[in-house]
Amino acid sequence: MNPLANLHGKIMPLDEVTISPLDRGFLFGDDVYEVLRIYNGKPWLEQEHFDRFIRSIDEIGISIRPSPSGRAVGGEGTFVDMPRMRQRMHETIQAGGFTEAIVYLQVTRGAAPRKHAFPKDVAPLELLWVQEYADTYRPLCKTGCGVITFPDLRWHRADIKSTNLLGNVLANQASSEAGCAEALLYLPDGTMTEASHSTFFAVKNNQLHTTPLKANVLASITRGYTLKLASMANIEVVEREVRREELLDTDELFLVGTTCEVLPIVTVDGKLVKNGQPGPLTQRLQAIYTESVRAFLK
Repeated sequence: MNPLANLHGKIMPLDEVTISPLDRGFLFGDDVYEVLRIYNGKPWLEQEHFDRFIRSIDEIGISIRPSPSGRAVGGEGTFVDMPRMRQRMHETIQAGGFTEAIVYLQVTRGAAPRKHAFPKDVAPLELLWVQEYADTYRPLCKTGCGVITFPDLRWHRADIKSTNLLGNVLANQASSEAGCAEALLYLPDGTMTEASHSTFFAVKNNQLHTTPLKANVLASITRGYTLKLASMANIEVVEREVRREELLDTDELFLVGTTCEVLPIVTVDGKLVKNGQPGPLTQRLQAIYTESVRAFLK
């Protein structure tokens, strides 16, 4: 099935979408996005993703209704109507008959003559598309994956889910060239932040260790959901700064993300994590996560 797009309410094949070269998302990365997983035609963790989407849009000052910060919104046609965009997402999923898929949503500040300062009275661009998703991570969820460590080259507001992703791209390309699934990012002092397009957890003494949320870490939806599952399963969680040099001293490592779900890490920079096999706590969380998706679909 070919990807299906929705541009300002018009549904069309993705390859027929045209966007102005003066769009500020193209020129400046002046935009934000979200990606949702679709299971059996139903968006997973939909409310959580849209809450974060709204926050990101509001943080960069694009007019939005409803506005969580109470900022003044623009006149008709100059703001993003989030309930309307959410409805468009459902209409597009239904129009294509998608079952196992992903949804990509993007809002830009709009098209205007190239100038760094915000333009006035410009209509934001509202784009989304849906495409089938073949779960290439599924085999790795059983065997585990390899990762590399890589310097965190991203801008300092990684808590905003913007398309300024060159640092992520370079890190992920390095992991691909190394034959690995992901790159874990570290700051100059050796503090770990997150991964190039996912989040990681460490396990020590049957505790989950995770990087605290701050300005250079995205509030990962799957991370948040994993913490809920851990609480339900009486698994202790420690939020602290994990250091690069201690990664191989952990009992287990794993990734979480919209597409990879719960993915064990068995090597870091070519070296084994413990015995090089998915650990028991990771496998337990995998099972809980899978069961929660099944319950959602009932």
